Amino acid sequence: MDVLYGLHPVEEALRAGTRPLDHLSVAQERDSGRIARRDPRFEAILELARAKGIRIATESRDQLTRHCKTDAHQGIVAFVRERRFLALEDLLLVPSGPSGHRFFLALDGVEDPHNLGALLRSADGAGIDGVILPERRSAPLSAVTAKSSAGASEHVRIAQVVNITRSLEAMKKHNIWIVGLDERGTPDYTGFDFRQNVCLVLGSEGSGLHDLVKRTCDHLLRIPMAGSVTSLNVSVAGAVVMYEAMRQRSSHPGVQQPRPESKPPKPRKGLGS
Repeated sequence: MDVLYGLHPVEEALRAGTRPLDHLSVAQERDSGRIARRDPRFEAILELARAKGIRIATESRDQLTRHCKTDAHQGIVAFVRERRFLALEDLLLVPSGPSGHRFFLALDGVEDPHNLGALLRSADGAGIDGVILPERRSAPLSAVTAKSSAGASEHVRIAQVVNITRSLEAMKKHNIWIVGLDERGTPDYTGFDFRQNVCLVLGSEGSGLHDLVKRTCDHLLRIPMAGSVTSLNVSVAGAVVMYEAMRQRSSHPGVQQPRPESKPPKPRKGLGS
């Protein structure tokens, strides 16, 4: 049984309905057993839980802290069934959105749950059709991730794969361009046409894209930097590019470019964003 804590994650889990909730635990007044918090937002969440037939229990704040291993629970904890990931094939069956083209996000080794949560929040906001995570070298979809995503992790379609490189190759066969983010890439991200089927690939916090993943990409884009540092935090960089893609795709429909029959690998060097 997993736990989610905080107003946003619990509310979004209730609204999404993507996995069963066993019950909610809320903080009680000391020695009274009555619910301690009574503000309108908190009450609305409890009313939503009651409407869905979900049991609500009261426990001490200390007990909630023990459940969550943090005191940042805001007085509410949801006990949920373990999340079932989609297969890559499930994402590839997702129909195109309003732009007429699909947009995916693949994460090659993002290991900080706060970064993963922030990326999932941006992915939801930018209308990403699905996210691909590796089974290894990836932050888990934990309560910390859910809290960092403000509950968006409950809404995003997520596929977990054994091998990122093979998955990207499979996406190419479905006429999807693989676009990595790399500080030495070219062109700048604003110079790329996102009005086509695209999978954006982001690398790990420290070393960026793995070499094999980098060689698999059709294009490597960069974010120009005007200051002293050479790259942005991966969650910030991902948000920047996802929202540029959303801007392009919402303005003009564009023309779908066919994939080439084959493409010889090009040697590339440099760390990722």
